[in-house]
Amino acid sequence: MNALHLQLEDLKKAYQHDANPSYEVRKERILRVVQMIDRYEDNLCKVVQADFGYRHPVETRLAELNMVRQAAKHTIKHLREWMRPQLAEVPWHLRPSRAWTQAQAKGVVGIVSPWNYPIQLALVPAIAALAAGNRVWLKPSERSPRTSGYLATLINEFFHPLEFSVTTGDAQVARDFVSLPFDHLFFTGSTAVGKMVMRAAADHLTPVTLELGGKSPAMIASDADIEDAARRIAYGKLLNNGQTCIAPDYVLLQSAQKEHFLKALHTAVRELYGKTELTQAIDARQQERWEQLTQEAVSKGAQRHELLDPLATGFTPCALTQVPHNSLIMQEEIFGPILPIIEVADSAAAIEYVQNHERPLALYWFGKNKKQLQTVLEQTHSGGVAINDTLLHITVENLPFGGIGPSGMGAYHGKSGFDTFSHQKSVLHVKGYLGIKAWMGTRLAHPPYGKTVERLIRWLS
Repeated sequence: MNALHLQLEDLKKAYQHDANPSYEVRKERILRVVQMIDRYEDNLCKVVQADFGYRHPVETRLAELNMVRQAAKHTIKHLREWMRPQLAEVPWHLRPSRAWTQAQAKGVVGIVSPWNYPIQLALVPAIAALAAGNRVWLKPSERSPRTSGYLATLINEFFHPLEFSVTTGDAQVARDFVSLPFDHLFFTGSTAVGKMVMRAAADHLTPVTLELGGKSPAMIASDADIEDAARRIAYGKLLNNGQTCIAPDYVLLQSAQKEHFLKALHTAVRELYGKTELTQAIDARQQERWEQLTQEAVSKGAQRHELLDPLATGFTPCALTQVPHNSLIMQEEIFGPILPIIEVADSAAAIEYVQNHERPLALYWFGKNKKQLQTVLEQTHSGGVAINDTLLHITVENLPFGGIGPSGMGAYHGKSGFDTFSHQKSVLHVKGYLGIKAWMGTRLAHPPYGKTVERLIRWLS
């Protein structure tokens, strides 16, 4: 712990030495991140696969490396504009004074990244923090040790440790890390761990961004194209084998749609993954959890529907119907290839179901009725929404990405990320009317108080 404190002191001193790096310096740092993944792309795909046992390189390129490149490209394109001071309107009685806000780096940003997308969820927030002018210190997950270790090696090759530092280690190292007095702490992970991170940060009043998860619903309206919805939900659910924070967690549909949807889902999964091997569970503990959640639900009356022929190794994706509301799988984020299907009477009942549960990170709606869609948007809360598809909203850099309540606090991506890691400093440059100091700023309100101040109060009223 003493070593961690000393390292943080060194990072803070380095920041103080260059507290406002130029656009050129920030751009060059971001480009180094891109150069790093470009040069070692094949190796990065291999170490991710080694951690998971199997993950198709296309998934790593699509969902990780391309997301990093996209974030870097968008940030560099807009960074000059984001760095410019923003003028603010001045009340008429203070004119000709000028007011503005200017973005200032917070200092040293701590980032705790998870194992499910160990490259993207480490480097995308790091790009935002570097763009804002901060020094960055990363603690990657211990559950993806090969990727975390290799990423640390690459970052040490491309960055001075007082620019972008990395510390690997176990859960105790992570606990010590989040207890440090960072200038901002960014955490991606489970809601349960997010609560512990927030408690640790509170001791230093460290501002936090929490990117969590929750149970993201897929709502199927009565006029939805069932085959299309099933295919898109299947893809959103089984990308990375469900180990995705914005994966559809469960489906809400009307009873008359259930059999049609189940058949379409079964067909879609076979077409998508019948010949393409699924990403495996990150470790045995994860797979055991999937089995336990499924078996507990079945023991309470749920019906299990296999979506593929039983796999030789690993957990076979499945849907669950008649799922009791008190089963664990309806209380906890699944984070795996299990899809509960919940029957509701109508759209109003689906909305009520979402309202009565914790606010999710994402919500997916499938249908055609614009009025019904507007009702869903107005009456439900979620971090983000995708209409007639899944996952895709996270790829739009101009959209903030973050949760609400139990699914998170704060947002990033694009300008939202730059703003998250910046302090918007308010500045007022006081000037006197016609250059007369007696008519400048607070001068007219100075004591001793008399008729002049009384007249001023009435005038301002």
